[in-house]
Amino acid sequence: MFISVFDIFKIGVGPSSSHTMGPMVAAGRFLDRLRDRELSPARFAVSLHGSLAFTGKGHASDRAICLGLAGHAPATLDPDCVEDEMARLARDKTVTVAGLGRVAFDPDTDLVFDYGPPLPGHANGMIFTARDARGTVLFEDTLYSIGGGFVVTAAELDAQDDLMPASGDAEVPYPFATAKEMLAMGAASGLTIADMKRANEDARAGTGGAGADLDERLDAIWSAMDACLQRGLTRDGELPGGLKVRRRARQIHDKLTGEAGKNRPFQHTVMDWLGVYAMAVNEENAAGGRLVTAPTNGAAGVVPAVMRYYLDHCPDGCREGMRTFLLVAAAIGGIIKANASISGAEVGCQGEVGSASAMAAAGLCAALGGTNEQVENAAEIALEHHLGMTCDPIGGLVQVPCIERNALGAVKAVTAASLALRGDGTHFVPLDSCIETMRQTGLDMTDKYKETSQGGLAVNVVEC
Repeated sequence: MFISVFDIFKIGVGPSSSHTMGPMVAAGRFLDRLRDRELSPARFAVSLHGSLAFTGKGHASDRAICLGLAGHAPATLDPDCVEDEMARLARDKTVTVAGLGRVAFDPDTDLVFDYGPPLPGHANGMIFTARDARGTVLFEDTLYSIGGGFVVTAAELDAQDDLMPASGDAEVPYPFATAKEMLAMGAASGLTIADMKRANEDARAGTGGAGADLDERLDAIWSAMDACLQRGLTRDGELPGGLKVRRRARQIHDKLTGEAGKNRPFQHTVMDWLGVYAMAVNEENAAGGRLVTAPTNGAAGVVPAVMRYYLDHCPDGCREGMRTFLLVAAAIGGIIKANASISGAEVGCQGEVGSASAMAAAGLCAALGGTNEQVENAAEIALEHHLGMTCDPIGGLVQVPCIERNALGAVKAVTAASLALRGDGTHFVPLDSCIETMRQTGLDMTDKYKETSQGGLAVNVVEC
């Protein structure tokens, strides 16, 4: 299946694309399948497995399931209504579903965190059950949240329907599934990566030239990213979840924009800006705010931080360059997703912040005029130097080390783009080889380090 720029960049809510947005989307798909079958359930039950069980409470997976069964979706959910909705469900112990009516659902008894072996398809598995008034099972559905807010059924996972088309597929004019194919098609056509991605998006839109509409949608994605970033720069206080982590982005930003920041003699101040931009986004994510997956929520700060850097700190930063940035970043993200994973529960944080850094490096390189070969080089440099990175959130919360990790991912992305632009695109390790290495490393990595909070920092730092 073709992976659109709007699949990679989706508007949703925090704190996790796989553990919050995914379960909410999965609940919605379950309801749709019930409506398609014209069933009349009396009670719902849900079980969460694997990483969803071990870190689900810290990632608000239970709340996401409840909100999804109540008819909410990540793209339209108002974060300010969540507490009222949860209070109503705790009181009434029912959900009212369009097309299905009033259905019993008590989160205390009907939502189970199963800490046994994960389901066979993926580390993030869910089983939804609908019963009639006598308790007989009407329908049961197994769904997997495979990272970045993508949700598939067991059958879809088996068929690998979530992957990009193979080379030669006529669905889009430039159906590259690997970086090698991307470079070859660019050389044969004389087009940039952004041009090819734009042509593919136009073809999928069915218009033969969606130009203006595509630009409007790209602008909307950036507006949502930037709005999240700006909110994060203006808010103080303690993040929810019990770790008592305090927001820092506003304080750092105030120092940078104040007299002390203006007169600071150190030449690396630009890294402070990159860091504060990324932290602002991920503090908003940790607080359950509205943001854009890029390619996940846990790594959502890297791409907007580097884009803000491009627009504010690069002399030639412009709106057209911003669109090029998003198209190229999505092309790289799609290749990584097709050939490895963007799921921390599947391959560790190399698949989240590592992928985001590669996407941002490629996007920045392209926006600054890099060749296709330099863009591929930039992505490879950034991803290579995240290989082996574990996902070990303390308390199962997307806070420590996740927030600072995004800041470092943004710095690495800019460094990677700069190194690539200083060369001619020739380099030793192909991006495809780096992606395959990430996949193999993820398979070899013990589950303790794949978003289960059973190893690493999660067990070596005492929660206060």
